[in-house]
Amino acid sequence: MIDQATIQKIFDAADIYEVVSDFVHLKKRGVNYVGCCPFHNEKTGSFTVSPAKGIYKCFGCGKGGNAVNFIMEHEQMSYVEALRYLAARYNITIEEKELSEEEKKEKSERESMLIVTNYAEQFFVDQLLHTDEGKSVGLSYLHKRGLDLPTIEKFGLGYCPEKWDGLTQSALSSGYKKEYLVKTGLTIESEKGLFDRFRARVIFPIRDIAGKIIAFGGRIMTNDKKSAKYLNSPESEIYHKSRTLYGIYFAKKSIVQHNRCYLVEGYLDVISFHRKGIENTVASSGTSLTIEQIRLIRRLTPNVTIIYDGDAAGIKASLRGIDLVLEEGLNVRVVLLPDGEDPDSFSQSRSPQELSDYIAQHETDFINFKTRLLLGQAGSDPIEKARLITDIVRSISLIPDNITRSVYIRETATQMQVEESILYNEIARIRTGKNAEAAHYNYIVRHELNPSVKKTPPPPASTDNLCETEEMVLIRYLLLFGNQELYEDSRNGFPYSVSVGEYIIEELAEDDLELFHPGLCEIQKEYRIHYKTAGFIPAKFFSGHTNPQISSTVASILSEPYELSKMWTGDSTALKEETVLSELLPKIVDNYKMRRLEIMTREADNKILELQNSGKSNEILPWIIKKSTINRIRAKLNEKLGRTGIK
Repeated sequence: MIDQATIQKIFDAADIYEVVSDFVHLKKRGVNYVGCCPFHNEKTGSFTVSPAKGIYKCFGCGKGGNAVNFIMEHEQMSYVEALRYLAARYNITIEEKELSEEEKKEKSERESMLIVTNYAEQFFVDQLLHTDEGKSVGLSYLHKRGLDLPTIEKFGLGYCPEKWDGLTQSALSSGYKKEYLVKTGLTIESEKGLFDRFRARVIFPIRDIAGKIIAFGGRIMTNDKKSAKYLNSPESEIYHKSRTLYGIYFAKKSIVQHNRCYLVEGYLDVISFHRKGIENTVASSGTSLTIEQIRLIRRLTPNVTIIYDGDAAGIKASLRGIDLVLEEGLNVRVVLLPDGEDPDSFSQSRSPQELSDYIAQHETDFINFKTRLLLGQAGSDPIEKARLITDIVRSISLIPDNITRSVYIRETATQMQVEESILYNEIARIRTGKNAEAAHYNYIVRHELNPSVKKTPPPPASTDNLCETEEMVLIRYLLLFGNQELYEDSRNGFPYSVSVGEYIIEELAEDDLELFHPGLCEIQKEYRIHYKTAGFIPAKFFSGHTNPQISSTVASILSEPYELSKMWTGDSTALKEETVLSELLPKIVDNYKMRRLEIMTREADNKILELQNSGKSNEILPWIIKKSTINRIRAKLNEKLGRTGIK
């Protein structure tokens, strides 16, 4: 684990302009820099970097944060990985806490295995490009598959010679341990000795999302009928097949930019699509799609398009993948290629534009896909049609989002000419055990789809974000003007300067008010801890916060031009905030308090009514006391404001 002192060194050294400039072309505009956002497609730059604030902000897609946030988002690294990246860039030695013997051994093993896989990749590449066997067998095969040298080099493709122990002996003679050759699966140890797992195969290195080589896939080049056509590294300390997607390292940036991921089956499918400019493409590495792989995609985008072969096996894989993707809450579309085609062969025979156009014209939602596919098999048989509807409904039931399910139910009802109420009931039945969901669908069936039943008003909306704008303004004032004097007071007979930050924090604490918004509340709590500390600079502290969510929120707040409400200023004249703080801030705080009290009053009233109706009168007293407290605070505020409510 990286110690706090080292983390602070990294934050202090990381210049937001320098870090972003490594990936984005920036032009100076005033005190800031602008460029095209690397996280979504845009022609006019809305991506702003502020060196003074140490933050970036895109006003197109809304992403923002500090240098660490940027590396995490752009390179899809974890927090620790991003820190290590920046430490290496700025030549900062990482000081870590003392590891246990077990942790040291585990770390050493992982690092040793990664070193071995790196060596193996270099060996395979050298064999492919610089040996007669590699050129005549491996390179000629790749050229026949339409791959040029830049593509081969980009994906690090290689060749393992037919010799039984070519890689093994080369690695051992170079000082690499047999233990790690065996653990990574590069070498197989038997009674007869050591031999290469991937002998006589074209090699496809498998990288994790950070670009580390963790495994290999190999396609056989001999006519050995007893050997598998494709062979993968076995599971190991560094490689878990179910958590890995082939091509994710090269695709992640494009997936984020296009907000969509294309999912194919094999190595060459991915490579061919990348060659055609569709770089947001990954593969399940020849394995069945897993939950972990889907969640890896979900880190980058909620939108997935499945493109599998047009044969029976490809169709089966598509159907299986659809349900898994739906269950994880992603939006799934499907492209079915013509029979006999796979993504590799299909892309080879088309130009980049033709390929993009075909996908755009033929991708469809899963309902249309299943309907077209299975309805033809059902024909006019009502039993088969019923089975089809049941199958579609079963898939819909997997979707976690209520609204999305409702939309799909309506579409299915229209296409299949079935009453919505029947579909709702079936889904409620399928989702047995989830009482809340069943009640939700029963409510819809009874009240929305049956006009004879008297409709009841919906439950009150959540109050979580009712005061979000005001809370954003208060946090912004804490960040920008927190250390600025608001007014001079006298304490214990001595002059005392009350800062903006102290005023806001103490005013809210006086009435035990914490901000509604969870992220803003965290900032409030931490501000309360630090604001009296010497040298505390709020904007710098929070924009460089080690919690990525806090620093990203702060970046958004500091970047957004919040306007002063006429309710607070009393006129339409544009006022400079810091010049009118002494007059403006108390109004903002008082009005915020009044709004909070109104919300809290409604909450207490609703709770009291609920307890009365449910016969739990013994639980009402605490809420009556709470309401009494609210009323006292409101009376005090009304007296202060000279009114009886919010105008």
